[in-house]
Amino acid sequence: MLLVSLVVLALLVVCSVMIGARPVAFDAVLQILTGSDDPRLRVDSVVIWTLRLPRTVLAIVVGAALGVAGALIQAVTRNPLADPGIIGVNAGAALLVVLAVSVFGWSGVLATTGAGMLGALAALLAVAVLSTRSRMSPLVLVLAGTALAAAVGGVTSGLLILDSGALDQVRFWTVGSLAGRDPELIWPSVALVTLAVLVGGAIAVRVNTLALGDEMAKSLGTSVARTRAIAVVVVAVLCGAATAAAGPIGFVGLAVPFAARLVAGLDTRWVILLSLSFGAVLLLAADVVGRVIAGSGELEAGIVVAAVGAPLFIALALRQRMERL
Repeated sequence: MLLVSLVVLALLVVCSVMIGARPVAFDAVLQILTGSDDPRLRVDSVVIWTLRLPRTVLAIVVGAALGVAGALIQAVTRNPLADPGIIGVNAGAALLVVLAVSVFGWSGVLATTGAGMLGALAALLAVAVLSTRSRMSPLVLVLAGTALAAAVGGVTSGLLILDSGALDQVRFWTVGSLAGRDPELIWPSVALVTLAVLVGGAIAVRVNTLALGDEMAKSLGTSVARTRAIAVVVVAVLCGAATAAAGPIGFVGLAVPFAARLVAGLDTRWVILLSLSFGAVLLLAADVVGRVIAGSGELEAGIVVAAVGAPLFIALALRQRMERL
């Protein structure tokens, strides 16, 4: 399944480069990517190198980041509904990014990415505190996250209404869009996501022991508090980088780990690896589909993903056995 998903991802990369308001033929893409200097391909070359390829890379990075973040937060909380969007992490990241733009006037890549990480971490800690007394019950965690996301979303909307300049800057970003992103976002996002994924993979074995219960995990030599703290920081970095780059995209962190567990079971190592690939496939596919179904315009990737993720969330919520992973 990992190999299949990588093949699908490669096909989607080709489609992403070819499809858009200005379609580019496959043979023209090959010529441009191999360095052809044919003057007839000059416009197509500019479109591919400055718009399509950066957008494609960004979709892969953001999808992978959200998929791995969802896998980690679900494994740590043992809650199949602990999606970064549903429990308010993306909303917290979005609020801090909007604050950075509207109140402090920050516009640099590092500033907005840092603000997104801080917002994601603050939201994650707030939800954890609110659900501590119930021992991270799946129901309480989702309710606390939903309430926090609603409250934070209201504040974010209020800030954007009061500041028309900030609204113009982030109006498409707030629904989860990969269009028009600054190419400078790509390499900082790639570096941060790569580092966070490596750290997440390094603690995967220790996260596996948490499924046995805290006491059993301690007896196996796992520092429960430290493992959870590292996982929380990794999730905050992944969600912060993804949200700063593409906006608050929901349901990727819910659907992708769910599909990965169907394939790999509960082994966090394989779930993270498959979530990395499945997340990239899902978001890139949503981006390509959004360009196809909207005709001359395009439908934002966040909207397409929500159309897929919402029915899945309802199906999961209706399952009889949904207590803990």
